[in-house]
Parts: sequence; structure tokens; C-alpha cells
Amino acid sequence: MAIDPRAGQPAEARDLVDVRALVDAYAALRPDAAVAAQRVAFGTSGHRGSSFDRSFNEWHVLAITQAICEHRLRAGVTGPLFLGIDTHALSVPAFRSALEVLAANGVDVRIAADGEFTPTPAVSHAILVHNRARPPAPADGIVVTPSHNPPDNGGFKYNPANGGPADTDVTGWIEARANALIEAGLRDVRRLPFERARNAPTTRVHDFVSRYVEDLASVVDMSAIRGAGIRMGVDPLGGAGVHYWGRIAERYGIDMTVVNDAIDPTFRFMTLDWDGRIRMDPSSPYAMRRMLAVKDRYDIAFACDTDHDRHGIVTPQGGLLPPNHYLAVCVDYLFRNRPRWRADAAVGKTIVSSALIDRVAARLDRTLYEVPVGFKWFVDGLLGGRVGFAGEESAGATFLRRDGTAWTTDKDGIAPCLLSAEMLARTGRDPALLYRDLTDALGVCVADRIDAPATPAQKRQLARLSADRIPLTKLGGAPIERVLDRAPGNDAPIGGVKVIGTAGWFAARPSGTESIYKIYAESFRDEQVLAQILVEAQQTVDAAIADAR
Repeated sequence: MAIDPRAGQPAEARDLVDVRALVDAYAALRPDAAVAAQRVAFGTSGHRGSSFDRSFNEWHVLAITQAICEHRLRAGVTGPLFLGIDTHALSVPAFRSALEVLAANGVDVRIAADGEFTPTPAVSHAILVHNRARPPAPADGIVVTPSHNPPDNGGFKYNPANGGPADTDVTGWIEARANALIEAGLRDVRRLPFERARNAPTTRVHDFVSRYVEDLASVVDMSAIRGAGIRMGVDPLGGAGVHYWGRIAERYGIDMTVVNDAIDPTFRFMTLDWDGRIRMDPSSPYAMRRMLAVKDRYDIAFACDTDHDRHGIVTPQGGLLPPNHYLAVCVDYLFRNRPRWRADAAVGKTIVSSALIDRVAARLDRTLYEVPVGFKWFVDGLLGGRVGFAGEESAGATFLRRDGTAWTTDKDGIAPCLLSAEMLARTGRDPALLYRDLTDALGVCVADRIDAPATPAQKRQLARLSADRIPLTKLGGAPIERVLDRAPGNDAPIGGVKVIGTAGWFAARPSGTESIYKIYAESFRDEQVLAQILVEAQQTVDAAIADAR
């Protein structure tokens, strides 16, 4: 990937989105259902887009919400729907649109008080807590967020009664029904004026903050953090958890400084990401430049993305840990320090996460549950306590409560951040040092990811590519052991291929939103072999999809 010359520099006026124009476009522009890019399309994290591009507008949200209401009736979900939003400019108008439809359909909605923002994990937590007693009327939820995407984006995702991301059978139905509603001019969408919807007897306030914060000690050893006097710094990156961190510090009496509590829909306080755009990605050294500048003030520091379902961990000596490094450390630490977890609880990882996690799991004598990209694959295992930790290479993770029951079934950025302080408190070593201990014992893994151009036809062919279309016998100068088109953990299609050799591996998957495919690679030797693997990977995939029509 070509790095923009301004990457890591403070955002300037020319980089800021025109919030008024963005919100005006949300209401004024209507999608054309005949244009693929303007249709409702659920990826691994819901529907996303920009009002400027007619890919996230009022009609999308009205249609999706009506479709969710109809799905709830089909699925027998009659309990409350927990509705949360992040701090993107389009989230507030989308929240208003959604509530207008939910109230008109008689849905019992729970919202935060006074327009407070709500992290994704707080919504997942609320769903699970409500449903733990197996009530006759189960709850579900909606989070209005495009995650860490740029400020001109909006997003909308549905979490069913299991608390996690909806599976494709659910999102496929919602997507198709929403597009049909748009094609019909929203004729069958029920809607109330916002003030009537807000004051409807079915719309009630839920204290997301207190419920989540009070329960944190069930998943992280907050007493150990307090007792060790760990000095922590946190940057919410202007996201939905901005008011959670102070409450956490106050409730548990811990030494935590919020380095920036600003909320600004332009995110003007950010440093530019690798491509010169504003992106609230806590795993990016460019977006995290401000936190890295003050890392020496704290024993451990961290940040979360806009809906607080991703984490970034910073140590004084190690700087920003690559996500794969921290995931491996989490696995090693948690399975050694959670004695109440099931003896057969597995280690969950996505197909593109580090092979070091495999080695850690083997050393712990734990089953490795390797699945395709998408957190939905972990939900059932987390609910049943059969998966103790679930992580993906893009800095998303969650793990069980200390008693071995489910905490969240969607990604949680807050708990992994606090876990880094627990590690330091209980071992005396920060995650960077713990990672070095792992590589000393198990070997080094060097990783990178690149993007390669692909037409829509080529992307479709890659998604269907079978292992027998990969003719390689060597990778990085060493023998190939396996070629996969299905995930070992659950035998689900990868939506691409993964090639594993004795010198390293690569995986290739099509992008859901851009005219590219992604190559993830890891070398078990050094940077030179990694570079060779990346070249061989692109050559191999390009050849396999060259005849796509």
C-alpha cells in the first residue's frame, strides 16, 4: 500500500467533512435501487456507506429498520430492542429515522438517556444480560455505526437475540426486504414523527453506562489493577465510549487519564491515516500518532475506535502493538489465569490471524477454532462457554467472564484494553514484553497485508476459488503443507483461499466494498521471506482469476 506523505500528521481544514452538507444529503438524496452501489448491502459488520454517494441515506435506514421489525415478528423476538449510536455525524439522524420506524411498529425500544452515545459492546452486553434469564420475550439490538470508517460514513448493524453480529440467513433476508421496500418507494414502511416516537410509551431509557461499568469486574480483575497502582492513559478517539472511561476510573478507583475527551463529528483532532484520510483506527500507527507521543507518561496506554469494538495497546518501550501480537498475548495470559473456564474451552481466531496463536494454543493444549473472517462465527461458542477467547487480526476481540460465562458476543474494545493493565498488574510485564517472551519460546512471525486490483467478476471468482486451482508446491522457497478453501474450525467456506507452507502462509479474499482483493501473509523466518511470499501470492491469485467473466 502506498503511504500518503501526510500520514500521521494532524488533520487540516481541507481534510474535514462538511457536516451540514453531509446531513442534508442524508435527507435529500434518495438511492436508486437499480444502481448496485446504492442498494442495501450487509457485509460482515452491517450496512455502511456515505450520504454523498447515496449509499447511506434516510431511505436506507427507514427500509432496513422496517425490515428488522418484520424479521422480529418472523423470528418471535418480542422483547426490548436496545438501540445504540456512535459519534459519526450520520449516526444521530439515522438514530432518529430508526426510532420513528421502530415506534410506529410498536417495538419496545431502549435508548440511552439524553442522547448519550453507546458502544457496540454495551449493546451486546445489554442483550445478553436481559436474555440470560431466558425470558419469554427475548431482546435484540441495533447499533448505528460504521465502526472506524471515515467521518463521512454511516453504518447500521443488527444484533439478534444471541447478542452478536447477525448471521447471513438473517442479514440476507433483511437486505432483500429492505431493497424491496426501497424499490416500492417505501410504501410499506411505517413511520411516526420523531417527537411522537421519542415520547411513545414503548420508548424507554436504559442506563447502558452503569450496567456495563458495574459489571466490568466480572470479566477483568479490576482489584489487581487498582492494587498495583497502574498508571493508564486512554484515548477514546472521539468515540462512543468517551464518557465510559471516566466512570470506569471513578467506580474502580484506578489511575486512568483520558487524554482527549473531545466529541466532534469532523474528528479534526485526529492524525491522518496511511492513505491521508481521517480514520479512527486504534491499530494504525498513523491514526495513533498523538497517543504514541505521550506513551512515556503511562505504564500502559490504549485506545478504541468509534464504536469501541476495537482496541489498540501502547507500551512505553514497545509502542503500538500490532493486533496479532496482542491477540497472541491475550490467549496465553487468559488461558493461564482463568481457572473457572471450561477445561475444553477453545481458542477462537479468524483464518487471517497470526499462526503464533496456533502455537500458543498448542502449547496450552487447547483446541484451536479457526473460522472465516466475521465475528458471527464465534457467537455460539462464546454463548456456551466453548470458546474462551475470540479474536480477529483487525484488533477485534472478546472473551468470557472470569466465571466462564459469556460477557459479550460481539467485539469489545474496552475489556481487552483493561486486560492489558491486568496483565501488567499481575505479571509485572507489559504486553510487549509478554509478546517477546512468546517469540523467544515459540519463534517469530512477521506479517503484512497488501491490496491488489480486481474487477467485480474477478472478486466473485476469488470468493468461489477452490483449493485445486492453486498449483503452487512451494511458498517462500519452502514446501507447501496445505491449501484451504474452507476453514478448519467449522468447515465454512473462506470466501477465498489460504496457502500454508513451512516458511509461512498467505490468504486472499475479495474486498466487499472496493475493486480490490486483500492478501494477508506471514513469514516464519524474516522480512525477506515475507516479501517473497507476498509476490508469489499475488502472482498465484492473479493467474487463478485472470479468466474471470
